[in-house]
Amino acid sequence: MNKYMIFPIWLQMFDNTNITTDTGMTVEMKEFYDKVLIKNAEPQLIHDQFAQKRNIPQGSGNIIKFRRYAQLAKATTPLTEGVTPSGQKISVSEISATVHQYGAYVELSDVLILETIDNNMVEATELLGSQAGRTLDTITREIINGGTNVQYAEGAHTSRVTLVGGATTGNDYLTVRAVRMAVRTLSEVNARKPDGQFYAGILHPDIKFDLMDDDEWKLPHEYQDTKNLYNNEIGEIGGVRFVESTEAKVWASAGADGRSVYSTLILGADAYGTTEIEGGGLQHIVKQLGSAGTADPLNQRATVGWKATKTAVRLLEENIVRIETTSSVNGAAN
Repeated sequence: MNKYMIFPIWLQMFDNTNITTDTGMTVEMKEFYDKVLIKNAEPQLIHDQFAQKRNIPQGSGNIIKFRRYAQLAKATTPLTEGVTPSGQKISVSEISATVHQYGAYVELSDVLILETIDNNMVEATELLGSQAGRTLDTITREIINGGTNVQYAEGAHTSRVTLVGGATTGNDYLTVRAVRMAVRTLSEVNARKPDGQFYAGILHPDIKFDLMDDDEWKLPHEYQDTKNLYNNEIGEIGGVRFVESTEAKVWASAGADGRSVYSTLILGADAYGTTEIEGGGLQHIVKQLGSAGTADPLNQRATVGWKATKTAVRLLEENIVRIETTSSVNGAAN
């Protein structure tokens, strides 16, 4: 894991009470099972990566307000000698976000803890850590994908349901031209670039599969600056540095003829924000056998869980362009 992962590195993973015990297993099977523990592949969680991050101090409620200052009009009227012009007023608008609490836990029976080979407390923590990370990443993903600044492929469509794919009917796959159209949209509103040179993009592996066929695709090792890379950055094209995530938004069967539709986000700086209550971020909670008191009179249950406060908010709608396309790989919703 790396510094952009949403859950701390100390979160390790576990099982629930429905795990099969080692009854009937031979010594050889136990030894093999103990040495070879298969882990689920984890996604790179990157939707918080380009956000403004603000915390709400404890005791300050559960709402945070971001302030947006409108640009002042150009001052093109010449000054008159000796005459003080009228002052201008600053226009401020507020964008509010409400923090919500999320969490889950699993129960571990005393029999499971005593009889199984695996350290189930550790395994449960790992699984819950994965769940927490994917949950918090999805919360941010859904909010930033709900923006109103949407482009359907290269702009020939006006709705998701009309996007097509396939060799016989043409296709609405992501193209460099579509990326450049999104870049033009951001440039026209003077959206700043996160790194000062390129806009940032989040895309799905299925979309990368199509886009990397273009001769203009440049891999990270071909950059002038090969050190300051984003988490899971895969390349640059059309003025956008892209990061890849299996968690990028997909709408299954939402396009024409049942095609899945994919979101590719093209982002300017300060486009969205994430926040939590200080001290109320991701918490790892373990209750040992018997800790429930009279609710667990025979010390039969332990629990492992997580709890977190979280929200995200779109700050500058014009700085988020969502390109919706189909792909030559017809994926499932997430």
